[in-house]
Amino acid sequence: MDDQIDARLAEMEVKLAFQDELLDALNATVARQQKDLELLQQQMRLLYQQFRQAQPDDSASGLSLRDELPPHY
Repeated sequence: MDDQIDARLAEMEVKLAFQDELLDALNATVARQQKDLELLQQQMRLLYQQFRQAQPDDSASGLSLRDELPPHY
């Protein structure tokens, strides 16, 4: 009976060790993805700012994109 309990306990300890290792790996993955996401958001903000700066100032001329459509639309 003690051998059976010892075997089950050893099996549970092995499973726990693997789960701890998996949890650490998943935590590292989530942390890396969060860092990547923050970098992508920063790049997106910069691109948006560059896009807005490259746009002509329509408010000064009083024209909108709708005014610039060809007549066949």
